[in-house]
Amino acid sequence: MAVIQVLRHPGLDPGSRFSHSSGMERERLGGWVYIMADRYRGTMYVGVTSDLATRIHQHRSGDGSDFCARYGLVRLVWAERGDDILACIAHEKRLKHRHRQWKFDMIERGNPDWRDVFELLV
Repeated sequence: MAVIQVLRHPGLDPGSRFSHSSGMERERLGGWVYIMADRYRGTMYVGVTSDLATRIHQHRSGDGSDFCARYGLVRLVWAERGDDILACIAHEKRLKHRHRQWKFDMIERGNPDWRDVFELLV
């Protein structure tokens, strides 16, 4: 299971000696790489987000990606937390280029039945 770190914005932390963080620092805060599916070994969508709970809700309500809405992808079958959003974006791109069987194997190492893991992570 992923460990979630609580990140504090320096401008909001009462003990902070900084009045604000730079735009680059905010952009680099952590994120999630995730895979949605419709069923066991079915259609998959690989995505990245800084707010997993909000993004999964968007997918499930039809307001996420058109691809997820079109194919009914509402099951979160795999997710990985990263400390740097830019690294998460790069990881997402690498996963998108992997073969389907490789993604199946990766998912099944942690979730052999392709159950929805949303409640376990959020």
